[in-house]
Amino acid sequence: MLSISVVAVVFGVIFLAELPDKTALASLMLGTRYRASYVFCGVAAAFVVHVALAIAAGSLLTLLPHRLLQGIVGLLFLGGAAMLLFSHGEDEEKVRAPADQSFLKVAGTGFTLILVAEFGDLTQIMTANLAARYDDPVSVAIGAVLALWAVAALGIFGGKLLMKRVPLRLITKIAAGVMVVLAALSISEAIAG
Repeated sequence: MLSISVVAVVFGVIFLAELPDKTALASLMLGTRYRASYVFCGVAAAFVVHVALAIAAGSLLTLLPHRLLQGIVGLLFLGGAAMLLFSHGEDEEKVRAPADQSFLKVAGTGFTLILVAEFGDLTQIMTANLAARYDDPVSVAIGAVLALWAVAALGIFGGKLLMKRVPLRLITKIAAGVMVVLAALSISEAIAG
Protein backbone atom coordinates (compact mmCIF):
# COMPACT_ATOMS: atom_id res chain seq x y z
CA MET A 1 0.00 0.00 0.00
CA LEU A 2 1.29 3.45 -0.93
CA SER A 3 2.04 5.80 1.97
CA ILE A 4 2.06 9.48 0.99
CA SER A 5 3.84 10.40 4.25
CA VAL A 6 6.68 7.95 3.52
CA VAL A 7 6.92 9.26 -0.06
CA ALA A 8 7.12 12.83 1.29
CA VAL A 9 9.78 12.06 3.92
CA VAL A 10 11.91 10.10 1.45
CA PHE A 11 11.52 12.81 -1.18
CA GLY A 12 12.68 15.50 1.25
CA VAL A 13 15.66 13.59 2.57
CA ILE A 14 16.91 12.39 -0.82
CA PHE A 15 16.26 15.76 -2.51
CA LEU A 16 18.32 17.67 0.07
CA ALA A 17 21.11 15.10 0.03
CA GLU A 18 21.33 15.03 -3.77
CA LEU A 19 21.34 18.81 -4.34
CA PRO A 20 24.99 19.38 -3.39
CA ASP A 21 26.07 16.10 -5.02
CA LYS A 22 28.41 15.88 -7.99
CA THR A 23 25.68 14.32 -10.14
CA ALA A 24 23.57 17.48 -9.84
CA LEU A 25 26.55 19.40 -11.19
CA ALA A 26 27.11 16.79 -13.92
CA SER A 27 23.44 17.12 -14.93
CA LEU A 28 23.85 20.89 -15.04
CA MET A 29 26.93 20.58 -17.23
CA LEU A 30 25.30 18.11 -19.62
CA GLY A 31 22.17 20.27 -19.79
CA THR A 32 24.16 23.30 -20.85
CA ARG A 33 25.91 21.38 -23.65
CA TYR A 34 23.17 19.19 -25.07
CA ARG A 35 19.45 19.10 -25.66
CA ALA A 36 17.92 19.14 -22.17
CA SER A 37 15.15 16.61 -22.86
CA TYR A 38 17.65 14.07 -24.19
CA VAL A 39 19.90 14.50 -21.16
CA PHE A 40 16.94 14.17 -18.78
CA CYS A 41 15.79 10.90 -20.38
CA GLY A 42 19.21 9.31 -19.88
CA VAL A 43 19.67 10.66 -16.36
CA ALA A 44 16.12 9.67 -15.32
CA ALA A 45 16.61 6.10 -16.54
CA ALA A 46 19.89 5.81 -14.62
CA PHE A 47 18.20 7.01 -11.43
CA VAL A 48 15.48 4.35 -11.79
CA VAL A 49 18.18 1.65 -11.94
CA HIS A 50 20.01 3.28 -9.03
CA VAL A 51 16.87 3.28 -6.83
CA ALA A 52 15.92 -0.29 -7.79
CA LEU A 53 19.33 -1.53 -6.60
CA ALA A 54 19.02 0.47 -3.37
CA ILE A 55 15.51 -0.84 -2.66
CA ALA A 56 16.71 -4.41 -3.19
CA ALA A 57 19.56 -3.86 -0.72
CA GLY A 58 17.21 -2.22 1.79
CA SER A 59 14.72 -5.06 1.47
CA LEU A 60 17.48 -7.55 2.32
CA LEU A 61 18.26 -5.55 5.45
CA THR A 62 14.67 -6.03 6.67
CA LEU A 63 15.42 -9.75 7.13
CA LEU A 64 17.51 -8.86 10.21
CA PRO A 65 15.92 -8.79 13.70
CA HIS A 66 14.09 -5.46 14.24
CA ARG A 67 16.30 -4.08 17.03
CA LEU A 68 19.51 -4.94 15.21
CA LEU A 69 18.13 -3.48 11.98
CA GLN A 70 17.19 -0.19 13.69
CA GLY A 71 20.64 0.05 15.24
CA ILE A 72 22.36 -0.55 11.91
CA VAL A 73 20.08 1.93 10.10
CA GLY A 74 20.71 4.54 12.81
CA LEU A 75 24.47 4.14 12.53
CA LEU A 76 24.30 4.31 8.73
CA PHE A 77 22.29 7.54 8.92
CA LEU A 78 24.89 9.00 11.31
CA GLY A 79 27.60 7.96 8.87
CA GLY A 80 25.72 9.61 6.02
CA ALA A 81 25.34 12.84 8.02
CA ALA A 82 29.09 12.79 8.75
CA MET A 83 29.84 12.23 5.05
CA LEU A 84 27.72 15.26 4.15
CA LEU A 85 29.21 17.51 6.81
CA PHE A 86 32.84 16.55 6.48
CA SER A 87 33.26 15.82 2.78
CA HIS A 88 34.99 18.45 0.78
CA GLY A 89 33.79 19.33 -2.71
CA GLU A 90 34.70 16.57 -5.10
CA ASP A 91 36.11 17.38 -8.48
CA GLU A 92 33.64 17.33 -11.32
CA GLU A 93 33.62 14.15 -13.30
CA LYS A 94 35.11 14.54 -16.75
CA VAL A 95 32.61 13.58 -19.38
CA ARG A 96 33.55 12.75 -22.92
CA ALA A 97 31.26 14.68 -25.24
CA PRO A 98 29.05 12.62 -27.55
CA ALA A 99 30.20 12.79 -31.16
CA ASP A 100 26.80 14.15 -32.19
CA GLN A 101 23.57 15.43 -30.67
CA SER A 102 21.46 12.35 -31.43
CA PHE A 103 19.06 11.13 -28.74
CA LEU A 104 20.89 7.84 -28.20
CA LYS A 105 24.32 9.46 -27.88
CA VAL A 106 23.22 12.22 -25.50
CA ALA A 107 20.85 10.08 -23.40
CA GLY A 108 23.44 7.31 -23.33
CA THR A 109 26.10 9.70 -22.06
CA GLY A 110 23.77 10.98 -19.32
CA PHE A 111 22.72 7.44 -18.36
CA THR A 112 26.29 6.13 -18.18
CA LEU A 113 27.62 9.11 -16.24
CA ILE A 114 24.89 9.01 -13.59
CA LEU A 115 24.83 5.22 -13.29
CA VAL A 116 28.58 5.08 -12.66
CA ALA A 117 28.76 8.20 -10.47
CA GLU A 118 25.82 7.20 -8.27
CA PHE A 119 26.80 3.57 -7.69
CA GLY A 120 27.39 3.27 -3.94
CA ASP A 121 26.75 7.00 -3.54
CA LEU A 122 25.34 8.52 -0.38
CA THR A 123 21.80 8.79 -1.78
CA GLN A 124 21.85 5.15 -2.83
CA ILE A 125 22.89 4.16 0.68
CA MET A 126 20.26 6.48 2.16
CA THR A 127 17.57 4.98 -0.09
CA ALA A 128 18.52 1.49 1.08
CA ASN A 129 18.37 2.69 4.69
CA LEU A 130 14.98 4.28 4.18
CA ALA A 131 13.67 1.12 2.50
CA ALA A 132 14.81 -0.88 5.52
CA ARG A 133 13.45 1.65 8.01
CA TYR A 134 9.97 1.95 6.54
CA ASP A 135 9.66 -1.56 5.07
CA ASP A 136 7.58 0.02 2.29
CA PRO A 137 9.64 -0.42 -0.90
CA VAL A 138 7.07 1.10 -3.27
CA SER A 139 6.64 4.32 -1.28
CA VAL A 140 10.39 4.66 -0.73
CA ALA A 141 11.12 4.00 -4.41
CA ILE A 142 8.58 6.58 -5.58
CA GLY A 143 9.87 9.21 -3.14
CA ALA A 144 13.51 8.56 -4.03
CA VAL A 145 12.97 8.50 -7.80
CA LEU A 146 10.88 11.69 -7.73
CA ALA A 147 13.52 13.45 -5.60
CA LEU A 148 16.37 12.38 -7.87
CA TRP A 149 14.41 13.37 -10.96
CA ALA A 150 13.57 16.74 -9.41
CA VAL A 151 17.22 17.47 -8.66
CA ALA A 152 18.23 16.36 -12.15
CA ALA A 153 15.53 18.57 -13.69
CA LEU A 154 16.68 21.52 -11.60
CA GLY A 155 20.26 20.89 -12.64
CA ILE A 156 19.45 20.43 -16.29
CA PHE A 157 16.73 23.04 -16.80
CA GLY A 158 17.45 25.69 -14.20
CA GLY A 159 20.60 24.78 -12.35
CA LYS A 160 22.56 27.91 -13.03
CA LEU A 161 20.00 30.08 -11.24
CA LEU A 162 19.63 27.69 -8.32
CA MET A 163 23.36 27.37 -7.70
CA LYS A 164 23.75 31.16 -7.67
CA ARG A 165 20.93 31.74 -5.17
CA VAL A 166 20.97 28.79 -2.76
CA PRO A 167 24.13 28.26 -0.72
CA LEU A 168 25.07 24.60 -1.05
CA ARG A 169 26.62 24.66 2.43
CA LEU A 170 23.17 25.44 3.89
CA ILE A 171 21.53 22.64 1.91
CA THR A 172 24.21 20.22 3.09
CA LYS A 173 23.68 21.21 6.74
CA ILE A 174 19.90 20.77 6.45
CA ALA A 175 20.28 17.32 4.85
CA ALA A 176 22.78 16.27 7.54
CA GLY A 177 20.41 17.52 10.26
CA VAL A 178 17.52 15.49 8.86
CA MET A 179 19.76 12.42 8.76
CA VAL A 180 20.80 12.93 12.40
CA VAL A 181 17.11 13.09 13.40
CA LEU A 182 16.39 9.87 11.47
CA ALA A 183 19.45 8.25 13.10
CA ALA A 184 18.22 9.26 16.55
CA LEU A 185 14.77 7.81 15.84
CA SER A 186 16.23 4.53 14.59
CA ILE A 187 18.69 4.18 17.47
CA SER A 188 16.01 5.01 20.06
CA GLU A 189 13.78 2.30 18.51
CA ALA A 190 16.68 -0.15 18.68
CA ILE A 191 17.30 0.63 22.34
CA ALA A 192 13.61 0.69 23.35
CA GLY A 193 12.98 -2.56 21.52
